[in-house]
Amino acid sequence: MAEYSLNLMSIKTLNTREVYRNPWLRLREDEIERDDGARGIYGVVDKDDCAVIIPVEGDRVYLVGQFRYTIQQHCLELPQGGWETADVQPEELARGELREETGFDAEEMTYLGTLYIAYGFANQKQHVFLARGLKHVGTDFDPEEHDLTLHSYTIAEFERMLLDGTIRDCSTVAAWGLYKLWQQSGLAAKEEVDR
Repeated sequence: MAEYSLNLMSIKTLNTREVYRNPWLRLREDEIERDDGARGIYGVVDKDDCAVIIPVEGDRVYLVGQFRYTIQQHCLELPQGGWETADVQPEELARGELREETGFDAEEMTYLGTLYIAYGFANQKQHVFLARGLKHVGTDFDPEEHDLTLHSYTIAEFERMLLDGTIRDCSTVAAWGLYKLWQQSGLAAKEEVDR
């Protein structure tokens, strides 16, 4: 297989200006030049890292339901979020979001990888963690999460909801795909032996 370089730069930034800012994100517009000399603009959403957590206990997975204003729908998804700060450790963030949204502490947090949520217009990274050994200790909702609900499904039910479109959250779908690949790769079995 041929190697692929992640360092290929075909667009350079000539100038940047902040267009908008609030506590959750910053929007900037960059003046750019492509490697063919063509100039243009690029809109970029700057957001701090976030985490998505896969809480699994036996053959069950825990999801949260909440109203997503941008699409005007109540949605089911894996617990996820960020703290609007750049200097938080990924596992600390994942543990905090798990407790905040589900009320669970996890005995074990396994790092599965890092994904970009929507790198066509945003630079936010999402750290993916598997949470096991769950213990309910009580929720600590943010004001924005006033309608959050906790749901438990068998893995088979959850996967059916992914396939039939009940769950459409790309972070949930991608995290679950990463988890399944991690299981199939043998890393899950190796971790069990190492424990």
